[in-house]
Amino acid sequence: MEEVRTTTAWVATRAAHVKVDSLEIEKVVDGIQGAIPKVEWNFEGIHYFDNGPLTVQYLLVLDALNFCFWPDKDLSYDHLALGLKDALENDKSALDADRLQNYTGPQLRELLKWPRRLPIEEERVRLLHEVGLELERSFGGQAVNLVRSCGNSAESLVALIARHFPGFRDHSLYKGHQIFLYKRAQIFVADLWGAFKGRGYGDFYDIKSVTIFADYIVPAVLRQLGILKYSSALSSSIDSNKEIVAGSEEEAELRACSIYAVEKMRELIKRKFGKQVLSIEIDLWLWSCGVQNASLPHHRTLSIYY
Repeated sequence: MEEVRTTTAWVATRAAHVKVDSLEIEKVVDGIQGAIPKVEWNFEGIHYFDNGPLTVQYLLVLDALNFCFWPDKDLSYDHLALGLKDALENDKSALDADRLQNYTGPQLRELLKWPRRLPIEEERVRLLHEVGLELERSFGGQAVNLVRSCGNSAESLVALIARHFPGFRDHSLYKGHQIFLYKRAQIFVADLWGAFKGRGYGDFYDIKSVTIFADYIVPAVLRQLGILKYSSALSSSIDSNKEIVAGSEEEAELRACSIYAVEKMRELIKRKFGKQVLSIEIDLWLWSCGVQNASLPHHRTLSIYY
C-alpha cells in the first residue's frame, strides 16, 4: 500500500480542483482530542458472519460487487450486503465458485431480491464470473485459501487480489503518472479484520499499512468537515449532481486527496496525542457519518472501482 500513499500524495501536491486544508485537519483532530469515535464493523447488523470460511467467501463476493449504487436512488450498500446475507442463509451454496461463474443479470437480481436492473449490471455479472473462475482455478474454489496464502500480511493479500482478479485493479492516470487506489481490494482486508476482530482470518500483522477506501462518501464528509476544498467549478458540478467522468483529473483528485488528507490526520494524531490510529478506523467513522446523512452531496462517477 506504500504505492497508494506515495502516488496519491503526488496527486495531492499538484491538484488544481481539490485542496487539502491542513488547518482544518488540525481543528478536527483537536476537536476529537485525537480519539477517533469507535464504530463497530457491523454496526448496522447487515453482514453475514459464521466465524468460518463461508464468511470469507461472502466478503470477497460482497467486495467484488461493492460499487456504483448512486444511479438508482433507492439502491445502497445495505441492499447488497443484506441480499447476499439472506441468500447464504437460505442456501449455503449460493456463493460457491461454480455458481458464481454462471449467474446472469436476472439471477443476480433475484439473489439480491432487487426488482429491476442493477446499475452497471453487466459489469457486476462479469466480475462475479471472474471471481468464481479464478477461485476455482487457483484457490480450490475457496476464498479462504486466498487468505491463507497471504502469510497474515494485509499488503500481500492486496497484492494477491490485484494479481489474480483484474476487476480489483483500481488505478488511474493523472497528468501522465499512474496512481494506485485499490479501494475494493483494501476493503476486503478491512472487512476480514473487522468481521473477525483482528483474529483468525482477520489477523494481519501489518494492518496499519491499509489506507482509507476512496469512494463517494468519504470525500463528501471530508468536504463537510472543511478538510477538502473544491474549486468553484467542481463544487457546482457536485452540488448539481453532474456526473464526474471516470479517469478525469477531478475524479483522481477527489479520491487521492481523500487518502492524503486522512494520512495527514493520522500523522497529526500520533504527533500531538501519541496515539497510533488505523486508517480503517478513521474510514469507518467518516463513512458512518456520511451514510447517516442522506442529503450529503457527493460526486457521481460511473465506475466499477467504488
